[in-house]
Amino acid sequence: MKKYRIGQIVPSSNVTMETEIPAIFRSRETILPERFTFHSSRMRMKKVTKEELEAMDAMSLKCAQELSDAHVDVMGYACLVAIMSMGRGYHCVSEVNLHQETVANDFPTPIVTSAGALINGLKVLGAKKVAIITPYMRPLTDLVVDYIEHQGFEVVDSIALEIPDNLEVAAQDPMNLLDIYKRLNLEGVDVLVASACVQMPSLEAIDLIEKEIGIPVTSAAVCTTYEMMKKLGIEAKSTIGGALLSGKY
Repeated sequence: MKKYRIGQIVPSSNVTMETEIPAIFRSRETILPERFTFHSSRMRMKKVTKEELEAMDAMSLKCAQELSDAHVDVMGYACLVAIMSMGRGYHCVSEVNLHQETVANDFPTPIVTSAGALINGLKVLGAKKVAIITPYMRPLTDLVVDYIEHQGFEVVDSIALEIPDNLEVAAQDPMNLLDIYKRLNLEGVDVLVASACVQMPSLEAIDLIEKEIGIPVTSAAVCTTYEMMKKLGIEAKSTIGGALLSGKY
């Protein structure tokens, strides 16, 4: 039985990634032998604004150093909009910079950003047209839409719940997504991203929505977990979390 250490670089007000990602890994533990522990380092951020996100991102390198001291086996940057608000393709820049910090600390570590993981997850699912739900203000949601479209996908429709306070985002009931998604235009959509935000809970709703609409449903948290498993070189599988981790599609 091999044990892995999962590291996360987390906004200081984020309380969801340290629940949803472990939940998916724990689900995997019920069907496969590997075991996991979870370790975090935090960047200050309370309000989801472009200014706070930029200031927070500057702290990510220090967090990478701290997690590298713990010799984690994979490291995830757990804030999608912080990356996407920094400009098109920035997840590639961030992943290189964070990896270099681990190299300099004599423990080279695979890096996952939730932004890059969502893009890779959509590719794995064969998506061409997608719809997304975000908790962000509309200008930030528009940046996310532009970022995803620059990566080669068409965002047919998007919902911005316009919640600026990050703790309020975490307090949302994931089951509300069963009604929220019905406001989207899903005509021709290949994949629904039920939460394009790693702070907005969605895990309990993903499989239920997928059953209702009959197309793959995913989230930033699910894609991040999937990418972490791939970086670890282990089978990306779980009993919860939608099509990406169940292999139904």
